Formats: sequence, C-alpha cells, structure tokens
Amino acid sequence: MPDTQHVPKTVLVTGGAGFIGCNFVKYLLEQDEHVSVVVLDALTYAGNPRNLDGLETQYGSRYRFSKGDICDESLLTELFSDTELNTVVHFAAESHVDRSIDGPDIFLKTNVQGTHALLQAARKAWAQRDNVRFHHVSTDEVFGSLGPTGSFSESTPYDPSSPYSASKAASDHLVRAWHRTFGLPITLTNCSNNYGPYQFPEKLIPLMIANCQRGEKLPVYGDGQNVRDWLYVEDHCRAVDRVIRRGKTGETYNIGGRTEKTNLELVKTLCALMDTAAPLPDGRPHEELITFVKDRPGHDRRYAICMDKIERELGWQPQEDLTSGLERTVRWYLDHQEWAEEIRSGQYRGQRLGLG
Repeated sequence: MPDTQHVPKTVLVTGGAGFIGCNFVKYLLEQDEHVSVVVLDALTYAGNPRNLDGLETQYGSRYRFSKGDICDESLLTELFSDTELNTVVHFAAESHVDRSIDGPDIFLKTNVQGTHALLQAARKAWAQRDNVRFHHVSTDEVFGSLGPTGSFSESTPYDPSSPYSASKAASDHLVRAWHRTFGLPITLTNCSNNYGPYQFPEKLIPLMIANCQRGEKLPVYGDGQNVRDWLYVEDHCRAVDRVIRRGKTGETYNIGGRTEKTNLELVKTLCALMDTAAPLPDGRPHEELITFVKDRPGHDRRYAICMDKIERELGWQPQEDLTSGLERTVRWYLDHQEWAEEIRSGQYRGQRLGLG
C-alpha cells in the first residue's frame, strides 16, 4: 500500500464545533500546514463556538467557519462549489442516548436526513473528480450489546438498541449504499466511547468531574456493571486522519482503546484522581458521592472493539492508555472551569441548561 492514497486539500468538517469535531479540526490544522479546513456547524446545544476560539487568528485563510444545518441543501451546494474542497469528514450528529429516548425526531432528521443531504451534495459536486473522499464517523453502539466475552469487528451484524444508535446505523447504511450504487469514494469508522477536552458536560466523564468539584452526587445507572471501551479523543483524531489518507476506499475500520472498564470502575478511578487533584473541603473521599440510579431503557450491557484491522492495515495504535488519558482529561477540566461553567449556565448560547 502506498504511504498516501488520498491527499486532503480543503476539508469540510461537519459538526466541527462539537467535542470530537473541534479536536479533529485543531489536530488537522496543526499537523498538516498544507490543509485548509471549513467547519460547518449548526451550533445546536452541543456545538460551542468557544471550542474554536483563536483558530482564525492563528491559521488565517486556512480556517473558516460556516454556521448552518447539514440538511440545508442550498448551503451544501454553495460549500461544495469550492473547487478546492476534496474531503468531507462527517462528525455532525445528535449523539446522546438519553436525549434520543426523550425526543427521537431530531436524531432522525440530523443523523439520517442530514447524512443523505451531505452524500447527495458530494455526489453531485464530485461526479467528475479524482482525489476526493467522504469519511463518515460512526459508533460502536450500532452493533448492539455484547455478552461477557468477544468484541465487535467490522463484520459484526448491526443490532442497535436506542433511537440514537438506530439513526447512526441508518446513516452508515446510506454511506455504504452511495459508494456501491453511485461510486462515491467513502471510508467509514466505528469508534468506542470518546473522552477528553471539550466534551459536553452531560456525558459521563465530564459530568463526574464537575460533580466531584461541587461535592454533588455521582449518578451511576443500574448496578454500574455496564462495560465500555474508552478512547482518548486525540487518539481518535489520529486514527481518522490515518484512515482518510491511507484507508482503502469503501472500507470500514474500527477504532478502540483496548481499555474496557465497567462504569463503576471508571467512576471510582475518577474519584481517586479527584481526591488528589481537587480534594473535598471536608476531606471525604469522592467515592462516597456515588449514587446508583434507575437504569435507562435498553441500556446495552457491554461494548468492546476489535481493532486488529486498523492496526494491521494502517499501522495505527492508541498512544494514551486509560490512566494517562484520564489524568490529562481531569487536568484539562480543572484548568478550564470557566469553559464548563459557561455551558452549565447556558451563557455560551444564551440560555440555561438543566445539567447536574
């Protein structure tokens, strides 16, 4: 396999103001001085313009931001009229399982209809072009739940459990169909649970860090024995970049961290880190704040990723283990309390959020 199959020139990153998207934008601009990035983000509740602060000043014409919805066909046509645009990295998605249970409609609109609109725009604009690539970022949740052994491979049948994972499964099928039917050059990745800087505070790890800081209860679903594989977000960015450049067109690659932990083990690890980094005023261990709450409907018991393919074919491996990744994550949130408080207060988008 050649060292470089695809050469990104101008990259459209959807959802680039969100957690994983903003980390990828920063990684790409820093790592490749020949690449320009266009961020498309609707700035819904999880899209925070502060996540991209300073990029315009730092990178000048190599970076620009467009506020808009991936379902807006006229906007997509305008963006794809840029003849330098030759790569799409599609992060934009509604992604919180609890929210999908409370209100599934927006998940179908964004994750299914939005992906369809993006695929159509790319197909029309790139019909006669070479060196183009559409990369779709998906999740291990499309595979459903595992028993106590085994792991998800790229050939594992889909068996989604929640409206969120069902909508992502549908978008995956659309991407593959546009490749097989229309010849759109695509790659696809399914990743395990991400964590790290800029993650929205309703997610497990930043929520636990914030509640530890405030001495509030640490809610854990059910018996806390649900197992997840955890992937540090910078490792995910490295993997996506590797797949875009060197992955085989039409192929899927699983990205994991080989860091399986039960939710309870993970929370206890965070408590121990917070005991050292930000002790409670009364000296109690943070672990005493753990509270078990009613399990969510359809809660998958275990996820685990087999990432042999991406290791074997593309030479990628995670650089962070769970210990180093969590240490970096805790330190980032403690050093950026103003960022987290603006989200909790709703100041970043002019409204208050019901978190905590």
